[in-house]
Amino acid sequence: MPKLIFLLLLSLITITKPTELPDSKRASNARTALWPKLEKELIDGGFDRNTRIYLRIIKQVDALEVWAKKGIKYELFKRYEICYYSGGLGTKTKAGDGMSPEGFYNIDAGNLYPSSKYHLAINIGYPNKLEKAKGYTGDAIMVHGHCASIGCYAMTDPRIEEIYTLVYKALQAGQQKISLDIFPFYMDDTHMQFFSHSPNISFWKTMKPGYDLFEKKRVPPVVKVINKQYAF
Repeated sequence: MPKLIFLLLLSLITITKPTELPDSKRASNARTALWPKLEKELIDGGFDRNTRIYLRIIKQVDALEVWAKKGIKYELFKRYEICYYSGGLGTKTKAGDGMSPEGFYNIDAGNLYPSSKYHLAINIGYPNKLEKAKGYTGDAIMVHGHCASIGCYAMTDPRIEEIYTLVYKALQAGQQKISLDIFPFYMDDTHMQFFSHSPNISFWKTMKPGYDLFEKKRVPPVVKVINKQYAF
């Protein structure tokens, strides 16, 4: 191969470097203290050693669920009580409305805040693609420590340390994006009927197919946005 062509091809090769995860002494200390226990629980539970996780929030029962991959499906690993979120059921639409978002989000390395004033924090990615298309406003919506918040999900410091460590370790192990799906309640038919007179029911109906897919397949749904609606 002529040297010029070889050099041209070489210049076209993209060298992918490992994603650098933001870190702090606070986050590092939490991992040192907690990861051995969490890793043992994952191994003892038969979860994949190459950690892959999925996060789900159910607002009505104040629960943040961590699901971990086991074979081709995900199983519930831990459930954490949400200490506080504001606004009740219904999603956030504008800055300052005091509401906490509902929808389908993704977390990557850029969403980690290891030096947050709320101990440790993970930006959920609001507004997502759908919310931007609808013109929703607001930003910096987090899952974080402490037990006070307007628009965020406050977990307390001990709980966020475990959640943050699991997210960090999954990203470190090569998971590019972690799905975080936030639902108002367990969206089975009984709950949908109970809340059928809510002004939010039309929006919730657009979320239900994504909820149902995970319930059926135990794999995080692939979410698209078509005509300002979620599509799966």
